[in-house]
Amino acid sequence: MVKKGSICIDGTSLTLVEVQDNTFSVAIIPYTYEHTTFGQYKIGSVVNIEFDIVGKYLTALFNRQNQNLKPQTNKS
Repeated sequence: MVKKGSICIDGTSLTLVEVQDNTFSVAIIPYTYEHTTFGQYKIGSVVNIEFDIVGKYLTALFNRQNQNLKPQTNKS
């Protein structure tokens, strides 16, 4: 997951606000809250989650390129 990327929760596409190692947060506008099942969720509710796979691959690609750009040190 990447910050400002997309995540789909129970069929509703949302923008990721914060992404950390084991958690993420999204902002839900009042219209979305009122016209979806989000208002019915409770802690422990089971939901379907789909991730933005393109963001995942782009992040991996950039991280790999950044590793290749680090200066090499010769140990003699």
